[in-house]
Amino acid sequence: MATDQIIFRPATAADAAELLAIYAPYIRETAITFEYDVPTVAEFQARIETTLKTHPYIVAVLDGVILGYAYTSPMGSRQAYAWSVETSIYIRQDERHHGLGKRLYKIIEQISRDQNIINVNACIAVPKVDDEHLTSNSRDFHEHMGYRYVGAFDRISYKFDTWYDLVWMQKAVLDYPAEPKPVVSFADLLKDGYQISE
Repeated sequence: MATDQIIFRPATAADAAELLAIYAPYIRETAITFEYDVPTVAEFQARIETTLKTHPYIVAVLDGVILGYAYTSPMGSRQAYAWSVETSIYIRQDERHHGLGKRLYKIIEQISRDQNIINVNACIAVPKVDDEHLTSNSRDFHEHMGYRYVGAFDRISYKFDTWYDLVWMQKAVLDYPAEPKPVVSFADLLKDGYQISE
């Protein structure tokens, strides 16, 4: 893979089918996501559009083909959560372990800083023992990226006839000020000519 030729850009509604094709195997074959049913393209398009109103949804493209994507979403609906987000990332199955996840995460962390967001948080499914549907790779990846373990739920989800745990990991991408600056929506950043960079 010619990694130096990968382009990172905001997702669009027109990307929905291609992004869903990346996501669907995670639903059908893994416990990385707790969804059971693959959403329709229209449902997935609506998710993308909703996210982009406030938060980044970034795709990695090589020769016109999307290899993976990452986005952030609100931690909660209450206003005091504004400076914290939850991260999500999905890489095409045949493009995993090539460093693309690390590059996407660095980009969304930088965007979060530029939005004045302080905490990025990952909600990660983990098995009691690695199996064919779930391993500890995601937890290890986040630890490598500087996320720290902050909590867990025991046997919180049931998929593929197995109970799975859930861990929360957190990373501060900015210092904690006495009074944080207002959060800038991703849509407003783009209106001001924001450029995505690694």
